Amino acid sequence: MSIPRLLTIAGSDPSGGAGIQADLKTFLALDTYGMAVITAITAQSTRGVAASHPLDTGLVAEQLDTLLVDICPDAVKVGMLGSEETASMVAERLAGPLAGTPSVFDPVMVSSSGARLLTDPVSAMRELLPLVDVVTPNLDEAAALTGTPVARTVSEMINQAEQVAALGARRVLVKGGHLSQESAAVDVWWDESAPRLLESPRIPTRHTHGTGCTLSSAIAALRPQRPSWKEAVRDAKTWLTDTIRGADDLNVGNGNGPLDHGVRLRARR
Repeated sequence: MSIPRLLTIAGSDPSGGAGIQADLKTFLALDTYGMAVITAITAQSTRGVAASHPLDTGLVAEQLDTLLVDICPDAVKVGMLGSEETASMVAERLAGPLAGTPSVFDPVMVSSSGARLLTDPVSAMRELLPLVDVVTPNLDEAAALTGTPVARTVSEMINQAEQVAALGARRVLVKGGHLSQESAAVDVWWDESAPRLLESPRIPTRHTHGTGCTLSSAIAALRPQRPSWKEAVRDAKTWLTDTIRGADDLNVGNGNGPLDHGVRLRARR
């Protein structure tokens, strides 16, 4: 039996709700084999990020290069990079040994609690945009990348998706889960055809820790199993909704709790 091999390049979340921990849970839940290159160590819980320490770029490069000599991933998810030097190194690998490998980039710049995770995030993030297949900014990240105010309407989200594409991104998914005035969770998908809206039910819960990491890793995991990026994004969003719907039953932590990555696995029993 052979299943897709998925690689995440991201930071570590000891609470298990985001970062490489969320990515690996997602890869397993979606029937793929997960691998991880760690870029940074964080001290965080469901209550927020207390500290973030990037690993030395040489060590990150050694992890990645050693892995690629032995295993060729079927898709790659890039998340928190920790430093501008590591971002540039990853860009080199995406243009080199990983060229042609389906890739999803979640441009993590600031944690949900407001902790800054890169000293000069915009320039580092923009370097990667032309090298990946899909970039998945949330509202704050799309605003930072485009130098515009945070979108308050779907029309503004569409405009920012087009601006991110103008920076070199091939496909853009602007995540609008925090667009509070919308009755549904609305994301904007932009590709070479036209922008389109992707809607899902808005689940009333505060337990959404790791939503961005989980969605981007789900898209990466499903791409080798779907005929197109559009279908991978559609099915990833549906699966994400299920994980949010099950989040209240986990009872993990005293803050913004994690999603239930295993919700469908338990349903199979």
